[in-house]
Amino acid sequence: MANRKSVKASVRQAVDAQSRRSFLRRTSLGIGPLALWSLLKEDESAFAETADVTRGVLARPHHPAKVKRVIHLYMAGGPSHLETFDEKPVLREMHGQEMPRSLTDGQQVAQLQGQSLNALAPQFDFKSFGQSGQRICELFPEIGSVADDLCIVRSMHTDQINHDPAHLLFNTGSAMAGRPSMGSWVLYGLGQECDDLPGFVVLTSVGKGGQAQPIAARQWHSGFLPSRYQGVQFHSTGAPVLYLNRPDGVSERQQRDLVTAVNTLNAEFDGLVEDPEIATRIQQYEMAFRMQTSVPTLTDLSGESEKTLEAYGTQGGDGTFASNCLLARRLLEQGVRFVQVYHRAWDHHGAIKRSMEITAKEVDQATAALIRDLKERGLYDDTLIIWGGEFGRTPMAQGSGRDHHIQGFSLVLSGGGVRTGTSYGATDDFGYNAVTDRTHVRDFHATLLHLLGIDHHKFTYRFQGLDFKLTGVEEARVVKGILA
Repeated sequence: MANRKSVKASVRQAVDAQSRRSFLRRTSLGIGPLALWSLLKEDESAFAETADVTRGVLARPHHPAKVKRVIHLYMAGGPSHLETFDEKPVLREMHGQEMPRSLTDGQQVAQLQGQSLNALAPQFDFKSFGQSGQRICELFPEIGSVADDLCIVRSMHTDQINHDPAHLLFNTGSAMAGRPSMGSWVLYGLGQECDDLPGFVVLTSVGKGGQAQPIAARQWHSGFLPSRYQGVQFHSTGAPVLYLNRPDGVSERQQRDLVTAVNTLNAEFDGLVEDPEIATRIQQYEMAFRMQTSVPTLTDLSGESEKTLEAYGTQGGDGTFASNCLLARRLLEQGVRFVQVYHRAWDHHGAIKRSMEITAKEVDQATAALIRDLKERGLYDDTLIIWGGEFGRTPMAQGSGRDHHIQGFSLVLSGGGVRTGTSYGATDDFGYNAVTDRTHVRDFHATLLHLLGIDHHKFTYRFQGLDFKLTGVEEARVVKGILA
């Protein structure tokens, strides 16, 4: 094998053969950071541009953080707020009657164009739960049992009425593909606490109670941020990460030598061109090598007690939402900062009564078990738990189901920094419009960052001459009414 000097000479020769444009790019990297550093030195919120791959770019939080990790239970497809957390007796009384034209005229609908817009009564009763008396649908007795640990936001609204752009808006703050996801923003700012697992992990499951609308990697992608900040999807069954296992006939020592050799070449090249994607490549090779040991141990749930497995409602490794919730808790214990657990089953355009019975049962027990488990293990107070989907469902009937709805829906929060045992905001008597303490998805993003110690106004990334941020250029506010 060539010695280090010859490797460096070979790399330099390859670099010198690059185009004039590449040369200009390299030289600009020497001037730009000097000018940037002179500006940042004067800013008390300066980014630590020299941070290594496991640290975030924020030199320090903008203010004391209430939480340091996030778990997002993402109900993909749009759960109906009217059969979960938003009780509407008036809508029940109006069943079968035409919805007030003052509400519906000129408003966006997804699949109800040109159809009669008649009220569909809530399909289930609501009950009071906990000392707080939170009103929750009877389909969710286990979530109801932790009602005093919940903050129910009943005044959410969004801009996008179809699944894919709505997923993008909820995850990235923009309906346009290519923006960083909120998990990537968090990892970019705060870094990761583990060196043998990714700092942002995605788990998915498919339910049996509704259409499983597709989800895509662009929902957890890093966009224009360095790619080391993107979410890594773990598979719920089989090999958790594809191509992670060592090939047959290759020893650990041989693989270590190969990784070292490749990273030496990459490091020499990075020293000349200063490309963040090369630094990412180096880090990912090392991470993958370490994950060969850490991931099998992490995903082996055989060491969990029968009591724990019974509490979640799983035997582990079965690809269910319950199994993923248990795995998510294990990820948090190992220092993973941001975990998303997608459950695809909530697109109930028809047969909503039967579909809700099935889907609610798939998620109810494990959601409550996760909250209790985090509390028992001392992780609850500095974790933010989020439960909800990309939008809600219409008060109007679509046959025996409900169409997509963006003017009002519910989101549930729990954990550190949240005013639990309370509800915030309200929709009108029909569950159509958010009318009290209206909360946009961008407001949720601002509040998420605030709980993590980040001021969304100051947290930006320059790309193509513009300073981008998770909350975009529109007005966004921290929802102080939900903060403890």
